[in-house]
Amino acid sequence: MNAFAISAHGLTRRFDSFTAVDAIDVSVKRGEIFGFLGANGAGKTTAIRMFCGLLSPTSGSGQVAGCDIIREGAKIRKRIGYMAQKFALYPDLTLAQNLELYGRLYGLTGKTLKNRIGEIAAEVEITDLLKRVTGELPWGWQQRLSLGCALIHRPEILFLDEPTGSVDPLSRRLFWDRLGSLADRGTTILVTSHYMDEVEYCHRLSIMVAGRIADFGSPAELKRRYSEKTLQGVFLKLAETKNGTGA
Repeated sequence: MNAFAISAHGLTRRFDSFTAVDAIDVSVKRGEIFGFLGANGAGKTTAIRMFCGLLSPTSGSGQVAGCDIIREGAKIRKRIGYMAQKFALYPDLTLAQNLELYGRLYGLTGKTLKNRIGEIAAEVEITDLLKRVTGELPWGWQQRLSLGCALIHRPEILFLDEPTGSVDPLSRRLFWDRLGSLADRGTTILVTSHYMDEVEYCHRLSIMVAGRIADFGSPAELKRRYSEKTLQGVFLKLAETKNGTGA
C-alpha cells in the first residue's frame, strides 16, 4: 500500500495567462492532518479542487486514495469527504434530511443509513437538533452539519476548504478537536486556512504564496527554520522573500 494518501508532482493550473497553482509538489501521509496555509488568492482552493477531481490540472500529476486525479475523478469522489468553504447544504431541509440526502448520494439505504445518521449526529453533537430546519440555525451548528455530511459515508480522506470561516473561537477549537479525533482513527485530512493559530494543530503544513509552495514542514520545524516565534512571522518572512522585499 502506498504510504501517501495524497501526492502530487509539478501540479499546475492556469486560467488563461494567470497561474493559480504553480508546479507544486505535495505528499500527505495516511492519517495525517496536513494544512495549506496562505492568504486569500494563494491557490489553496484551486489545489483542493484538483485533488478532488473537480478541476483538471493544466500540467503535472497527482494521486488521491490511489486514484489518478486526471483519469479517475469519479472514483476519488466516492472515497473522499469534502467540506466546501461556503455552506453547500440545503437550508430549507432539516438537519436529518440533509444527512439522509448525502447518505443516499453515497449509496447508503435502509437501516444502514438510519444507523449512520444517528452515529454521525452523535459524533458532531447535533442529535437534539435533527428535526430543526437547517437555515434557522447559527452558522456554528450548520458547520457541524456540514462536517457530518462530509463524513456520512466514512471517507478515508477528508478535504476541508477554510471550514472555520465566520465561526467563533470556541467553535473553532472544538472543530479542531474533532479533526484530531478523526486523524487518530486513521482519517487523512487536508485543510486549507488563513488562520495562523489553528494550523498549529496540523501535523505538517505547506505555506502557499502566489500559487507556489514557499516551504513546508511541521509548525515547530518552520518556526525553528526561520527563527520565528509564530507561524505568522514565518508566513510574513516567506511572503516578503517571494515578493522580492526580503533580505
